[in-house]
Amino acid sequence: MGLCLRTTIPYLTKTKRIKTMEIKLNSYVSVQYTLTVDGQVADQSPADRPLEFVFGMGMLLPKFEENILGKKVGDKVAFTLAPSEGYGETMTEAIVELPRGIFEVEGKLDEEIVKAGAILPMMDAEGNQMPGRVIEVKAETIAMDFNPPMAGKTLNFEVEVVGVRETTDEDMAKFAAPQAGGCGCGCDDGDCSEEEGGCCGSCNS
Repeated sequence: MGLCLRTTIPYLTKTKRIKTMEIKLNSYVSVQYTLTVDGQVADQSPADRPLEFVFGMGMLLPKFEENILGKKVGDKVAFTLAPSEGYGETMTEAIVELPRGIFEVEGKLDEEIVKAGAILPMMDAEGNQMPGRVIEVKAETIAMDFNPPMAGKTLNFEVEVVGVRETTDEDMAKFAAPQAGGCGCGCDDGDCSEEEGGCCGSCNS
């Protein structure tokens, strides 16, 4: 009785290769990030709310964008920005003393608001808003620092790309519209405290 051999031929199918989109000019990008300054976490994106922006629109620091160019979903990158690549060096001319009277209401100073460390919304001669940090409350003047909170700091970023897609007209309209109280960098809730690096830590300005 002969031995019957059965040859099994694998069933081969052609699979369509899905091209993963890489970050490029005008991509709509979502990232999770952590910013560490002086050995401490200065800012990070919430787990349920990544930072979203249009790449190349000038919303983030140029060197931040440069380090994620060409990356795709799932990529992780860590990089360090010197002060010159971030918010610049601390400028002594941005530290000024202003007359105490301009902070007073009916001749009184609200010491719960105007106190050392507080961030106050001020305006320059052209009417542009300039947040400043109170350094010291004196008898006749208030010393204020108008340097960006992260000026002079070395910025250490850890970034994970969680989304990359084509930008829509709706996306462009959203980011082009004035952000009420926000910074135009995904932090549209107006929470731009010093502890958060002046809004998301990675914003350009």
